[in-house]
Amino acid sequence: MSTTTAVAPLTTEDAEILVSAARRAADAAGVRVSVTVLDAGGHLLAFRRDDQAVLISGETSTRKAYTALQLNSATADLVEAVQPGGLFHTLPTALDRPLLFIAGGVPVHRDGRLIGAVGVGGGAPDQDHGFAEAGVAALV
Repeated sequence: MSTTTAVAPLTTEDAEILVSAARRAADAAGVRVSVTVLDAGGHLLAFRRDDQAVLISGETSTRKAYTALQLNSATADLVEAVQPGGLFHTLPTALDRPLLFIAGGVPVHRDGRLIGAVGVGGGAPDQDHGFAEAGVAALV
């Protein structure tokens, strides 16, 4: 008989920590961003759009979070793979929307298991990735 250890799911309290930490990092850099947090099933747990951020930043942060969740990988690590000729250039999506493969989406793990993802949009791709990483680091 095998036993498994339950892993606590991503909660709304966790999501608020992710959003707050990512926004603090962005604010410190003087960048206006939107932040999306999804649970392991792809359900929206938290969303914060800065009214001074570019309008599409909200959709961008959500797509980045979905991409990180679906592929269980930081989107910054996928940029090269999705360029023409890259490994994932023609990757089909199980979602009802196209994937957006630019840095800023980071999966969230607990006890080695995927429990959700955070996406940040509004800054340069490397900035968004750093802001998302700052959010994840706040959960540790």
